[in-house]
Amino acid sequence: MTKQMTAIIEKEGDGYVALCPEVDVASQGSSVGEARANLREALELFFETASVDEIRERLHGEVYVTQVEVAIG
Repeated sequence: MTKQMTAIIEKEGDGYVALCPEVDVASQGSSVGEARANLREALELFFETASVDEIRERLHGEVYVTQVEVAIG
């Protein structure tokens, strides 16, 4: 079985950090592609090793990625 998960990737220093907000799993890499691949591997390891209870506890049913406009200054 497969499931689409959200990946939020942002530049941090000389690399990139990738976060999956549905289960609060993160990884990093030296490029966007590497960070994404490393996140996929981290998620696969999480789902292989976590108990059903831990997955149920950490899995957020609805995650929305959007933008908000705010005044600065």
